[in-house]
Order: sequence, then structure tokens, then C-alpha cells
Amino acid sequence: MSRRTDRLPIEAEVRLRRAGSPAYPARVFDLSPEGCKVEFVERPALEEHVWVKFPGLESLQAEVRWIEGFAAGVRFDKPLHAAVFERLMKISRG
Repeated sequence: MSRRTDRLPIEAEVRLRRAGSPAYPARVFDLSPEGCKVEFVERPALEEHVWVKFPGLESLQAEVRWIEGFAAGVRFDKPLHAAVFERLMKISRG
């Protein structure tokens, strides 16, 4: 599977929600406008739909595209706007 854009290193706290479950704190390790790598508490299923909530933004629906242990790559249903992506990168870098 190829990506449209490279993911950039980031470490950020988000809220992660799976269908039928309450949201819980999770960490994001890289980010692109199309998706991110997220650490799950329980191993997700391939193609599962989840919601990722960055502070100050509405939840982003995403699909699990790959799984490695308890980490997974998710692709956002709607890519982040360039300005929103830049803001998240600046916030994560302090």
C-alpha cells in the first residue's frame, strides 16, 4: 500500500473511540493530512472504523489500514485541510 504523502513525526495525545465504546486517551506517533499512526489499548481489526479526536478539533472518522501489535495506521475519511495540518504540527512541536 502506498501513501499519497509522507507522514511526519509527531507525538500527541488524542482521544480514540471505537464503535460502541467510550473514547479513551491514546497517542499518535506520526501524521499526514490523510492519516496517522495510533497506539490502541486493544488490537483493532483491519478496516475497522474509529474516531480520532485531536484537542480543539472535531472527531475525525478513520479506517484502520494496517496493524502492527497494538499500533495501527489509520486513514481519515476526509483529509485534513492544509492549515489544520500545519496547526497540529506546530502544537505538537511546542
